Amino acid sequence: MALSATITSFGQNQRPTTMKYPVTHKGETVDVYFDTKVADPYRWLEDDKSAETGAWVKAQNKVTYDYLAQIPFRDVLKERMEKLWNYEKIGAPFKEGNFTYYYKNNGLQNQSVLYRKDAKGTETVFLDPNTFSKDGTTSLGGLDFSKDGSKVAYAISEGGSDWRKVIIMDAITQKIIEDTIVDVKFSGVSWKGNEGFYYSSYDKPKGSELSAKTDQHKLYFHKLGTPQKQDQIIFGADQKRRYVGGSVTEDDHYLVITASTSTYGNELYIQDLTKPNSPIVSIVDNFKSDNSIIDNEGTKLFIETDSNAPNKRIIMVDVNNPQPENWKDFIAETENVLSPTTGGGYIFANYMKDAVSVVKQYDYSGKMIREIKLPALGTAGGFGGKKKEKTLYYSFTNYLSPGTIYSFEPKSGKSVVYDKPKVDFKSEDYVSKQVFYTSKDGTKIPMMITHKKGLKLDGKNPTILYGYGGFNISLTPSFSIANAVWMENGGIYAVPNLRGGGEYGKKWHDAGIKMQKQNVFDDFIAAAEYLIAQNYTSSSFLAIRGGSNGGLLVGATMTQRPDLMKVALPAVGVMDMLRYHTFTSGAGWAYDYGTSQDSKEMFAYIKGYSPVNNVKQGIQYPATMVTTGDHDDRVVPAHSFKFAAELQEKQTGPNPTLIRIDVNAGHGAGKSVAATIQENVDIQAFTLYNMGVTELQKLAE
Repeated sequence: MALSATITSFGQNQRPTTMKYPVTHKGETVDVYFDTKVADPYRWLEDDKSAETGAWVKAQNKVTYDYLAQIPFRDVLKERMEKLWNYEKIGAPFKEGNFTYYYKNNGLQNQSVLYRKDAKGTETVFLDPNTFSKDGTTSLGGLDFSKDGSKVAYAISEGGSDWRKVIIMDAITQKIIEDTIVDVKFSGVSWKGNEGFYYSSYDKPKGSELSAKTDQHKLYFHKLGTPQKQDQIIFGADQKRRYVGGSVTEDDHYLVITASTSTYGNELYIQDLTKPNSPIVSIVDNFKSDNSIIDNEGTKLFIETDSNAPNKRIIMVDVNNPQPENWKDFIAETENVLSPTTGGGYIFANYMKDAVSVVKQYDYSGKMIREIKLPALGTAGGFGGKKKEKTLYYSFTNYLSPGTIYSFEPKSGKSVVYDKPKVDFKSEDYVSKQVFYTSKDGTKIPMMITHKKGLKLDGKNPTILYGYGGFNISLTPSFSIANAVWMENGGIYAVPNLRGGGEYGKKWHDAGIKMQKQNVFDDFIAAAEYLIAQNYTSSSFLAIRGGSNGGLLVGATMTQRPDLMKVALPAVGVMDMLRYHTFTSGAGWAYDYGTSQDSKEMFAYIKGYSPVNNVKQGIQYPATMVTTGDHDDRVVPAHSFKFAAELQEKQTGPNPTLIRIDVNAGHGAGKSVAATIQENVDIQAFTLYNMGVTELQKLAE
């Protein structure tokens, strides 16, 4: 069953022209930045623990859900979304000890279940996160097995929080073997043999753990059989770092430590675990480049770095003299951005060429074995595994193809479909193409545009323009059920690769940071103007969408060019740019943003685009639905609360400005399938309704 959208014009009687919002009282708070006074009337909404904020959340959600309930096709949209979502999803298998493990979701399970098979092929459930909580809001946040596979440490997240608990279990008997490790944040778990594991965390902050600042990360070692209070601090006690990570090499010989003060640039250290009390040795002693050890062969280290290589390279160096002056190129930098993995005794160089994957296989002598033939233009990921593995796995997806898993024999280069999902979506009826458009300063920007074949270019197609543009993150093609439903209804889905992202390496990233941040908004505005100029859509049928840093993108774009779009959908956005660095781990984002305290010039620049500070009285803003979670401790919900309050106070005209606040939800990770479906339904229903859609008609297949 497919659906199509019927578009009509609204009559005055079809929906209210004025919205009644909860009263958001204004406080007297005024801050002074370099002799400039800045009012912050909604500062009180930063207190996530107050009864007043809780009442405000409840009142806003009532207005929002009452509005959404009147949309006549919301239930039809949900029915279709659930039907399309309801297919079995299987992850790539991996071996630990005598078992093969894999994740599986039967379709609409809130969380995927971890299964395992023994040597005889008998399948059993190993961990079912759906049993962790009644409402599906507790999720599995990662796990790691001891070297022989006999023990496992797995992390859980409650209510979407970045704070984790780590549970230690005997993997053979599936019995919990000691007390839960608590207050773990921004951390993996990495075992040293079978005796214990490394993890990272902050001291628990005073005040709200959801919003108070956390900025001294420490690496700990937990020895099995001892209480957490005896866990040894390995790194970070005497030198303040915002992010510290530790991992053990596959051969168990070395502990690798990364340390950084921001989201870009890290120091790199190594410790020989074969010698008791050996020193921690510095490899990179500054924050000017990103560096990670991807593997070792004996004392030979292989390091991925963008030092003197903006698109990244792999170098080789001996652990006894590992400093940069001794580095030798192993895989030299190319014009395309490199992202390597290792497995089966090989190194796989995954390159991004205009935001799509090209994968080359190398042996440990540096010889290229082959370029791996991929099914089409899209995104390939995987190829990782232990050195002894004879079979590896990779996934492939694009905007039209659901993620398919392939098994791959590294020796022969043979690829075979391992699992292809059965989705009720006819991808052959759709087209996805890449275009290049020109931004304000003449820079060429790539954009993928995906829609139904035979689409009429009449400027009346509902279009979602999705962007991010920051933190060296690359938006590469991937399939989404929500986007499939959008396109079934005649919608266009467009994704530009904005500056600030990582699609073209460090130079591309740096062209969209600090006092170049406006480039990102200009790139996004130019993408919208391209779609309108080419008659894909028009301002009456254009929605802009983005989350986190992409939420900032949407907030800045809609306040700078409110005329450009009909609908704005900022999710979990960084909206108060003058104060972002005062919450949780926000100070770590300063490489991308700078802070309002850096200098008078930086303050003025940031204030010039900060969404909360640029909502003006008497402007007609687009129909807006801000989305956030009340437990978001990455980008605290106060950002979204304050932005919504500003919009509701100052909006002129009939366009609704709503905020939809998920309760017991965080920044997005681990969100239940039911909550994810409902959020996507509400976003699409709100968007289409405000573009003039009155009904979705069921059509025979």
